[in-house]
Amino acid sequence: MLNVRLVMNSKMLSRGKDRSHPLFKTINQSIVGIPTDEEQATGMERKVMEALKKGLDPYSMFPPKKHAGTKEDPTLVPSVTDKRIVGCICEEDSSSIIWFWVHKGEMHRCPSCGAHYKLVPHEVP
Repeated sequence: MLNVRLVMNSKMLSRGKDRSHPLFKTINQSIVGIPTDEEQATGMERKVMEALKKGLDPYSMFPPKKHAGTKEDPTLVPSVTDKRIVGCICEEDSSSIIWFWVHKGEMHRCPSCGAHYKLVPHEVP
C-alpha cells in the first residue's frame, strides 16, 4: 500500500514540473503587478470613475452646496425621479429631523424652520 502511494505522489509531482505547456506561459511579460481599478473597470463602474475624475457627482455622494434656503435662493435637491424625500435638521444642535417630500416643479417649505427646497433633475452617467 505504501508503494502505491509513493508511485502516485511521484507521478503528481512530475506533472507539476512540466511548465512548458502554453497554459503556464504569461500573456505579456511587460505586465507586472496587479492592475489598478482604473485599468480593469468596465461599463457603469468606468463611467462613474471618469465622472468623479472630472469633478462631477454621478450619485450625489458629495455634500450638498450651501444655499440660503430662502424663496429666492432655495436649497437645490437633485433627483433622477419626479420626487425625493428630504430630511431637514432645522437647527445645528437639533436632535430631530423633519421629513417631507419635494416634488418636481414645486418649491417646498420646511414646516418647522421655513427653509425652501426645490427639486432639480439629475442625470446618471
